[in-house]
Amino acid sequence: MVDADQTFVIVGGGLAGAKAAETLRTEGFTGRVILIGDERDHPYERPPLSKGYLLGKDARETVFVHEPAWYAQNDVELHLGQTVDAIDRTAKTVRFGEDGTLVHYDKLLLTTGAEPRRLDIPGTDLAGVHHLRRLAHAERLKGVLGALGRDNGHLVIAGAGWIGLEVAAAAREYGAEVTVVDPSPTPLHGVLGPELGELFAELHRERGVRFHFGARLTEIVGQDGMVLAARTDDGEEHPAHDVLAAIGAAPRVALAEAAGLELADRAHGGGVVVDAGLRTSDPDVYAAGDVASVPLGLFDTRVRVEHWANALNGGPAAARSMLGKPGEGAAHERVPYFFTDQYDLGMEYSGWAPPGSYDQVVIRGDAGKREFIAFWVAEGRVLAGMNVNVWDVTEPIQRLIRAKTPVDTDALADPHVPLENLAP
Repeated sequence: MVDADQTFVIVGGGLAGAKAAETLRTEGFTGRVILIGDERDHPYERPPLSKGYLLGKDARETVFVHEPAWYAQNDVELHLGQTVDAIDRTAKTVRFGEDGTLVHYDKLLLTTGAEPRRLDIPGTDLAGVHHLRRLAHAERLKGVLGALGRDNGHLVIAGAGWIGLEVAAAAREYGAEVTVVDPSPTPLHGVLGPELGELFAELHRERGVRFHFGARLTEIVGQDGMVLAARTDDGEEHPAHDVLAAIGAAPRVALAEAAGLELADRAHGGGVVVDAGLRTSDPDVYAAGDVASVPLGLFDTRVRVEHWANALNGGPAAARSMLGKPGEGAAHERVPYFFTDQYDLGMEYSGWAPPGSYDQVVIRGDAGKREFIAFWVAEGRVLAGMNVNVWDVTEPIQRLIRAKTPVDTDALADPHVPLENLAP
């Protein structure tokens, strides 16, 4: 049993941290819950930042995990705009960076998330260079895209991953000119491979996006503090009024590293190593969300997942583990899941199929009409599935992945065979 005089501290004010605090209360924990976030905004969800909120379709208040009054109503001590700069694992304290205040913990949860990777090239100090990770970034970028659309301005995006493509779609809907630069031969090459990556390239080309593959930005050219162009390593120069760096995110591990917690290597995405219960190498310290390197039992590997569902489920899983009752749906048992919306295309992806792990991609439906399901298959076993403009199939897709047994690929490709009939 957890005593009422215990203190659980959560460092990181995003979705994972907020859902962990919520779960502690719904599971009956009566001790102190302290939630510390380095942003001044209340905890919010990130998907709208590159989707509905960026497009102006979702109101600002819709992005928050809870209404502001929820924290006081549930006796969650919320410290916004505060940083933690040290963990003393022996004394079991965290130290606030602003004034050095020490706060004791009995259990500590790190949900420090990730931060955008920076372009290491000349010109990144210009006013028109942007990142998209925080609500403040999205607020600024929304104004930028509106101005570019009104003035027929040009946006250059470094990176053809999910953030880069979602912002490209939003920028085109505002009317801005868009060029996407990426060293890979197709968008999302490392996630979807060339076949499905090309589908996303065509989706964007039809809307007027220009791609420049096989190249990297080498310089952002400006004058009087403003962006004028972006140069690539193959000698090309692209007109630009603004540049978005969307080249990935790095886990925020400095606090954990300084505390001596075990970290994963770069081959596994970095992050703080946790076990199936999201415990770190210190049994009283846990980690969840973008910063956690989690064992993925279904695939006999370790991964760090940066998507919304990981934070949504990981925070509660960590909270239950802190209470000594991990229960059902432990983080390591979940199938990785993410989604995207671009123009009139909606997509959900379940599973894990990195390059080289599969031997074929099976298509069910009409890829030309962008209404289909793609399966990444290795020796007949489904590793991942992506449904494009086909809905209510996530559960049977994930059941096929969990089964870990070969399926008839002809039946897998046949839309007349119910997916439910293929999993044992």
